[in-house]
Amino acid sequence: MTQALGIDIGGTGIKGAIVDTDTGKLVSERMKIATPKSGKPDAIVKVVIELIEKLGGIPESMPVGVCFPAIVRNGKTMSAANISKEWIGLEAETLFEKALGRDIHFVNDADAAGVAEVRYGAAKGVSGLILLTTLGTGIGSALIYNGTLVPNSELGHLTIGRRDAEKGASFSAKERQRLSWKAWAKRLQRYYTHLELLFSPDLFLVGGGVSKSYEKFLPLLKLKTPIVPAKLRNNAGILGAAALAVKE
Repeated sequence: MTQALGIDIGGTGIKGAIVDTDTGKLVSERMKIATPKSGKPDAIVKVVIELIEKLGGIPESMPVGVCFPAIVRNGKTMSAANISKEWIGLEAETLFEKALGRDIHFVNDADAAGVAEVRYGAAKGVSGLILLTTLGTGIGSALIYNGTLVPNSELGHLTIGRRDAEKGASFSAKERQRLSWKAWAKRLQRYYTHLELLFSPDLFLVGGGVSKSYEKFLPLLKLKTPIVPAKLRNNAGILGAAALAVKE
């Protein structure tokens, strides 16, 4: 059994657990601590250290993966979603490595979720191009081709109708504009048809909290590509971060 610590940093909560990366099962309690209101780097690092302490600490040899709501390029955060703008351009991986006293793997949160779904979830055993979208405050995305992650796709920011797709098709847009499931599905249809045209994926995965209600909107979509709900829900980031931390 290969074990790794996965940590998922979000705008409202920071979650973590030790994972058996062979099976995708949690082998410790799943801990969650509220994200500091400031969202600033030092405050978030402090909470991550607290979370590890609550888990009882981890061996020096255990790999650690951290996923984060930002574009991550070579360990540097290039954007900031629902957190402090101080993260933009920050050497985030180095910051965590110094604080934790060990090497870590630092990755975008949607990318981590996509990897988890391919290794352990709804896309396990599916070859070719998998495209995960997370429908929430915005639209996150992950591209995985035959098990290999193509990072930082940010497909929620495709321009459709002269604006970012997520401004009209995210779940928060549905809630904010009080759209019916049918009306929202029309916007999703336009979005996924565009993705299908650009990428010709073998499978669409739909994650985010609204995926629990997939039967209310996925059957309304007419696509050539199969589209299914993600399975791992709130553990996807933890599982994907842990899996990516383990050297192949």
